[in-house]
Amino acid sequence: MDIQIADAPPGIQGQGFFATSLDKAVGLARANSLWPLPFATSCCGIEFMATMASNYDMARFGSERLSFSPRQADLLMVMGTIAKKMGPVVRQVYLQMAEPRWVIAVGACASSGGIFDTYSVLQGIDKVIPVDVYVPGCPPRPEQIIDGITKIQELVKNEPLRRRNSPEYQALMASYGIK
Repeated sequence: MDIQIADAPPGIQGQGFFATSLDKAVGLARANSLWPLPFATSCCGIEFMATMASNYDMARFGSERLSFSPRQADLLMVMGTIAKKMGPVVRQVYLQMAEPRWVIAVGACASSGGIFDTYSVLQGIDKVIPVDVYVPGCPPRPEQIIDGITKIQELVKNEPLRRRNSPEYQALMASYGIK
C-alpha cells in the first residue's frame, strides 16, 4: 500500500523548521478536509454514490465525511435536474452554509438544464447561486466527479484568506442578491 503525503506549501525550510504564509497553511488544511453536501435529484446522484463507494473511494481526497446539514458543510454538490420550483430551495441551502463555501454543478442538467429545455427546468444552477466548478457529462463518470473535486481543492488551496472581502467577490454576491 503506497501512502502519498500532501505536498508542503511553498515556504522556507531548514534543519528542524518550516515556515510558510498563513494563507498557504490554511488553504492546504481546507483543501484536504472538504465537507461536501450532496444535493442529488436524479441519475448524477447514482454516479456520485459510485464515487463514494470502495472502487473510486472519494475519501482519499479528504471528502469522506458527507454532511447533510448545510450548517456543517462547505462544499455544495448539486447533481441532477433542478426544477424551477427547487431553485429557491437550492439557494436557501447555499445561504445556510457557513463561509467559506464552494459549489460544484455535477452533470449537464445542473450545469445547463441538460436535455430538458422546458419551462419547468432551471437552465443551470448558476441562475440562482454562483458556481465554482462545472463537471460535464450526462451522467458524468465517477472519474469526472473526482476531477471536479480535485479542481475545487486547487481553488481552495490557492484562495487568499481575504478574497471573500474583496470588492470583486462582494459584487459577485450582490449580482445574486446575496449580502
